[in-house]
Amino acid sequence: METSRDAYVDPIDEARDHWTDSGWDSTALAMANITAIMRVQQILLARINTVLRPHGLTHARLEVLMVLRAGPDDGLSLGKLGGRLQVYPGAVTSAVDRLEADGMVRRVRHPRDGRGTLAVITPRGQRIALQAIDDLIALVLEPFTPDGPAGEQLFELLRGIRASAGDLDLPDAEPAA
Repeated sequence: METSRDAYVDPIDEARDHWTDSGWDSTALAMANITAIMRVQQILLARINTVLRPHGLTHARLEVLMVLRAGPDDGLSLGKLGGRLQVYPGAVTSAVDRLEADGMVRRVRHPRDGRGTLAVITPRGQRIALQAIDDLIALVLEPFTPDGPAGEQLFELLRGIRASAGDLDLPDAEPAA
């Protein structure tokens, strides 16, 4: 007797088969891998945001706090913050607005350029970020696989994809066509 588990078909495998049947077999593996990467990104982001929600954070807001923690004590301009996060200025402004409303970040006048504004992490932001990181480590990062050599291989493979897309400035990277 067939069980529901026996009848299960991975939707990405099925899409790959349809891709091949449609005559695009030379790119079917690439399509399947890209789709799988995008699905894994959705899964991981959902897990991360579930862990961060009780702290009043999202993944994007935690990234802002972590960049500010690692940056200079007097803060970073929103432009530099966006550059380090590799996001558009509007995304940085929105995240900083929310963090400021929650008392985790404050804006201050740039000490050397009165026209500029810096974002600075507050003691509350420091405390919440560290608590959130502890939970993230325990509930998402430690259970994450692959790790060890397989994790290093995955990281290098993904770095190569990023480099070929122009995301990195690596000396041996070939620019994407």
